[in-house]
Amino acid sequence: MRSLSCLFVLGVAVMLGLQFQFSVTESMYGAYAPGDIVIGILSSVHTDIKDLQPWILPDTSVCINFDLLTFVLSLASIHTIEMINDSGFLPGIQLGHLMCDPCAYATKAVQCVADMLAVNGSLTVLSDFSKFSPPVKAFLGERYTETSIPAAKLISLYKIPQVSCTSSAAALSDKLRYTSFFRVIPSNIYQTQALAKLMRHFNWDWIGVMSLDDDYGKGIYENFVRHAEKERICFDFDEVVSNYGNVKQRIKEVADIIRNSTAKVVVLFLRIQQVEMLFEEMIKTNTSRIWIASNTWSMSRLLMKMKGINKVGDILGTTFITGNIPGFEDYLQNLRPRPGARNDFIREYKQMRFNCSQQSEHTSPLACNVTDPQEANDDYLLDAVDVTEAYNQRIAVYAVAHAMKKLLQCNDTACSGDTNLPPYKLVDILRKVNFTLDNQTYSFNENGEFENGYDVMMWKQNGDEKVCEVVGKFLIKTGDIEIYKHKIPWTNNTVPWSRCSQPCPPGTGKNISSISCCYDCTNCTEGFYSNETDQHTCKQCPEGSWSLPGSRECQKWKVWFLEWSSAYSIVVVIGTVIGALLLVFSFIFYILHREKPIIKDILVISCLMKFGLMVSFGGVILFLGSPNIHLCRAQQIMYGLGFTLCVSCILVKALHIFLELMSSNPAKQRKLRKFDKPFVIIGIFTAIQALICIFWMIFDPVDVEEKQSKTQLLTLNRLCTQGSMYGFGVMHVYIALLAVVCFGLAFKGRDNETDPIIFSMLIHLFAWLCFIPIFITQYESRPIVQISGIMVSNYGVIFCHFAPKWFKTLSEKAETLKAVKPPVDSLTNDSDSGVISNFTFGSRESIHSIPLSRFSIAESEQSNWDIDSLRLSEASIASFRRRRRSWRSRSLRPRSLRPRSWTLRSL
Repeated sequence: MRSLSCLFVLGVAVMLGLQFQFSVTESMYGAYAPGDIVIGILSSVHTDIKDLQPWILPDTSVCINFDLLTFVLSLASIHTIEMINDSGFLPGIQLGHLMCDPCAYATKAVQCVADMLAVNGSLTVLSDFSKFSPPVKAFLGERYTETSIPAAKLISLYKIPQVSCTSSAAALSDKLRYTSFFRVIPSNIYQTQALAKLMRHFNWDWIGVMSLDDDYGKGIYENFVRHAEKERICFDFDEVVSNYGNVKQRIKEVADIIRNSTAKVVVLFLRIQQVEMLFEEMIKTNTSRIWIASNTWSMSRLLMKMKGINKVGDILGTTFITGNIPGFEDYLQNLRPRPGARNDFIREYKQMRFNCSQQSEHTSPLACNVTDPQEANDDYLLDAVDVTEAYNQRIAVYAVAHAMKKLLQCNDTACSGDTNLPPYKLVDILRKVNFTLDNQTYSFNENGEFENGYDVMMWKQNGDEKVCEVVGKFLIKTGDIEIYKHKIPWTNNTVPWSRCSQPCPPGTGKNISSISCCYDCTNCTEGFYSNETDQHTCKQCPEGSWSLPGSRECQKWKVWFLEWSSAYSIVVVIGTVIGALLLVFSFIFYILHREKPIIKDILVISCLMKFGLMVSFGGVILFLGSPNIHLCRAQQIMYGLGFTLCVSCILVKALHIFLELMSSNPAKQRKLRKFDKPFVIIGIFTAIQALICIFWMIFDPVDVEEKQSKTQLLTLNRLCTQGSMYGFGVMHVYIALLAVVCFGLAFKGRDNETDPIIFSMLIHLFAWLCFIPIFITQYESRPIVQISGIMVSNYGVIFCHFAPKWFKTLSEKAETLKAVKPPVDSLTNDSDSGVISNFTFGSRESIHSIPLSRFSIAESEQSNWDIDSLRLSEASIASFRRRRRSWRSRSLRPRSLRPRSWTLRSL
């Protein structure tokens, strides 16, 4: 008995359960039309659930807040299905529909899907869904991401295609989790990119953000943050609002934050209901901002018609590309289900609109509380909703229809396929479908979504309301936003301001603080510029140009070198020409007077000196003009070898005089005379300098360098470098060492004949001691310093060595002519005393007695001497003078000869 009672209770429970299941199913479907193939429609015509509590079951909840936009979107899907049936697009096939309202509630969306997929009142669980044949072959919807995601998970499990027209969350692009989900719109990734580009276009980098605490809000916010960072946009605040609970209180709190914020641009990733509550708060306090709308509310006619909407400020946003559905406006003006179809939402709408009731489910007459029943068919929906937003519903239905047409193998007259088609094959075909609708080609990408971009919308004032107008577009393929500036009516044609810091003028860059959008403006440093307002960083000048601090542009370098036309170069050329002419004159002069004793013995060495100085002067000329590496090498080598040759010749002369002065020590003199080989000495010393130059040019070569001038702005000094200065220093030190040796030898035998050597070497050493510190410290003056040192050294040799010879030779000739004019008495020779009397030398001092035995004078007995026939070397003259001083000390008084006055100036 006990077992029988248990079976009885179980049977009653099953019967109650079946009865309950049937009632739920009947009440859950708000619209229905039979067909050979049924398409399920998920559309949240209601946006909330009355007194929602965690323990309330979805089947016992009551949906509230009738949403006209969602209602129109569902009608667009139904209208398109009816148009396909009427057009014979699928010959012999009628499409039906089954519509469920999830009321924007995720759990209820899952229940809708489960009920539509139920076979014989229960949801089948199989290990292989390839043979699963549910009554609904495809789904359209849902509108909201929060309800699309749970529904998509269940639908993807059964491999049934789901095509959404509004759910844009980036997470739905994941085909591993949402295998059969498709959408005829782009992902939110592109919408957030478009919004970030829009704000960067208007230079709004200091903004506020409000988002929903659901899958849609979280996903779009994360994507927006990523794109905002790329566009250097910062948030003054980012607030989250929940869909449920005490939403109004939270909206008031956020409204206070907006009022106190310095950000004048606010991005709203909210639904229409939350935006409406926020705008009500803004209107109360006349708070005006620039509002950036996401696609969820950017086309909302409800908000456009709010009382006081013009007080909230300007509104811009993005929306999916829209269009007109043929015959849809007429359909909305004559709302009624077709025979055999049921639509409870139309009845509910008309009850709200006209307080009408439908007498019968299958009859069209309406019992309305109006004078003329025809007034029930009005244009209210056309005014309340922008019907162009529903265009994507048309595209979605046709995408499914094209896939079915291919799977059913339809031609113009019939479809040969089985209408009980497996849904998973429909998924495969949808991935590859490519169709043309209204002269536009559509196809899904690898993520199952379209990439047709966005329209940029702006709400413009129209009396007490606002109207929406397209003012730009965003192209996904290029990632660029295009704004039609002439369509944006900014006040005074000035773009509103929403930035953390003032824009930096041209010539400055940003010194960014801890917040990347907050900064101080600093002048661009030298060599950098900014030619645009609010440029993030200063740009480096291109090669060949430069800029001063705080510059807006770069200027080409003014290249400085010793130009031929400059005043200094002209002076150098004149000085070099004069020096060369003096050397040529000296050479000619020496050739003409080569028989003179003062010239004859030194003619060859003097010519070598002149050649060395001429080479040195030639090196000076190479310092002028634009330098190149060959000129840089030549100018150093010519001076080094030329002046070394000259100093080597002077060293030979100094050595010769030094050896003559050692006559008091004949043994040592003979030993040192072995080194008195003039041409060997000159050749060796010059060759050493040549080796120095060769090693310098090989291991530490000179080069041409362009370096910024420290004194002249925007000037680049093009100068020859000296390598690392080692080779340059060794060359000059070697010349200085030779000069010091010359000076030492000449100073030791200090005499009238050594004075030119002493003074010329002192001039050279003193000049370079003065110039070298300047040469080292003053980079820009190096060529001028070196030219000056060379010129001073060259002229020092000319005026110390050659000029005195000219003067002496010319003076001797003048005195000879003067001495020849009076009668000249013969010189007498006193054979007894062997002394020449009354002989005048050099300083015209009278030597009273000179032993004749100390001279070797041919034909001494002659009474008359020709003064030019006397040939004494400079060394003999010096020896004679030493002996004269010795004779004076001994108080010798030789016997006077016949009066005769002659000088040694010519010797």
